[in-house]
Amino acid sequence: MTGLRQLIFPFKIMPFVEFVAGWISGALGIMVGHPLDTVKVRIQTQVQYKGIIDCIARTYKNEKIWGFFKGMSYPVLSTALCNSVLFGSYSNATHYLRIYREQDGTATLSNFDVFLSGCFGGLVQVLVSAPVDLVKVRLQNQTHHYKHHLVAGGTPPRYQGPLHCTVIILKEEGVKGLYRGALALTLRDVPTCGIYFTTYKLLCRAMTEKDKDPDTLTTLVAGGMTGICSWTAATPMDVIKARMQMDGIEKVKYRSVFDCILTSIKQEGVWVLCKGMTVNCVRAF
Repeated sequence: MTGLRQLIFPFKIMPFVEFVAGWISGALGIMVGHPLDTVKVRIQTQVQYKGIIDCIARTYKNEKIWGFFKGMSYPVLSTALCNSVLFGSYSNATHYLRIYREQDGTATLSNFDVFLSGCFGGLVQVLVSAPVDLVKVRLQNQTHHYKHHLVAGGTPPRYQGPLHCTVIILKEEGVKGLYRGALALTLRDVPTCGIYFTTYKLLCRAMTEKDKDPDTLTTLVAGGMTGICSWTAATPMDVIKARMQMDGIEKVKYRSVFDCILTSIKQEGVWVLCKGMTVNCVRAF
């Protein structure tokens, strides 16, 4: 009876201490990586930049250091929720699979089981992360001078901040507008999270002696290499996701994810799907 109850309702709640620790570590990671993320988003969605260095130089020249941190507040505030949803969903999926295979929950999971659990975590996470990511990307793409309000006759940016951006989107597009690009985000995150958890497990196992836990150096190296692998796989759909999120501000350019892929390749070549890959890999490690 206990096994049946666990099979039907196997979910576990993340302890509050782990939730807070996840928020702090996630927030610090976002603060460190956000400048590169801004460069990546601009390269993927705007054609005026010749490359990474050109984007960095022009952003600093026009917006100073603050230009690299546009759109950061929402991700920082929501990272605990996003991480708890991702890792909690992954943990519960692995827990369910163990009970499904052995009622006492002691079954050893295959690599495919880990992949499926990671995919499930990525799928659930999109429900929370899609609106946050949309607002972030739209704010990152505002290239107004950082002192636009002091320039005589200067045109203010469309969005005054994350909350204002959210309100404008809701007013003009409704709740559905907050999930613009969510399908592309799902197509990015679902397989990528599966790859992430599977690769991390395989690397830790390969670098650790049998019947021992991985040490700190192993987890750092495995985490960095896993980040590179997963973001290499994610970048093509990451480009499409960012373009779909920017679509609709003035007019709708892409009819669907597939149309965005075809149009982007037709206009800029197949290598457009690799835009931002270098920045993604550096930031991931």
